[in-house]
Amino acid sequence: MPNSTNNSSSARLMDGAIPAALLAAVRSERPLIHHITNSVTVNDCANITICIGAAPVMAEAPEEVAEMVAAAGALVLNIGTLSAAQVEAMLIAGRRANELGIPVVLDPVGAGATRFRTETAQKLLDTLDIAVLKGNAGEIGVLAGTGGSVRGVDSGGVMGDPVETARACARSTGTVVSMTGAVDVVTDGSRVFLVRNGNPAMDRLSGTGCMASSVTAAFVAVADDYAVASAAALAAFGLAGERAARGARGPYSFRTGLFDELAGLTPDDLTRGARIEER
Repeated sequence: MPNSTNNSSSARLMDGAIPAALLAAVRSERPLIHHITNSVTVNDCANITICIGAAPVMAEAPEEVAEMVAAAGALVLNIGTLSAAQVEAMLIAGRRANELGIPVVLDPVGAGATRFRTETAQKLLDTLDIAVLKGNAGEIGVLAGTGGSVRGVDSGGVMGDPVETARACARSTGTVVSMTGAVDVVTDGSRVFLVRNGNPAMDRLSGTGCMASSVTAAFVAVADDYAVASAAALAAFGLAGERAARGARGPYSFRTGLFDELAGLTPDDLTRGARIEER
């Protein structure tokens, strides 16, 4: 039986004007994206947020996060370098964001690798109203309870159909699930969007998953439909990756190109280049 991510017989291509309009809105509104994130990729996440057209702030002291998030358009919670103090800050900021109707994007980095990570991701999902759960296939499989493999912070894949895994996770958590992979899968449990933009070089560079969460938060901050916004964000990020790969000589020239291409991406580029299938 063919993998459903490769079966597009019932899919239709999303109008490229939709992600283009969201990119234009990000550039026009320049939402503040509050990050409580990991120390490995914090600078890359800040810069990629600027490149997409939003404004980053990195603040995780429990004493200030509630005040800081009140000014934000979206909140990113990333558990990549987790600590007990950081979990406390995430809960404080997340509760305040929920009170104010500010969308929260959770990146459950390494969920399934250790009990602490898995339990923290589950606690955040249970305690907070998460707008988007953005993770790799292994992490989503673990949180869906359908089986997923994680080695360190890298995905080992899922057992079974990735679309059904993402859909099961969305239904069980009540959130939009954005599952990255060779083909990205975004679902609210009912609708499914397959994003076919991207380049394999993105998997060979540390931090691209974290950066994708930042870009997702920028799009979610200016949208009412979080599933469409998440798919549009991954299409924009993936299209920048495709363009960066053309002139890259290796991982670090690709990294530089990725920032440059995303910063230079226009709504018209996204209209023509976004490859998002809806089913």
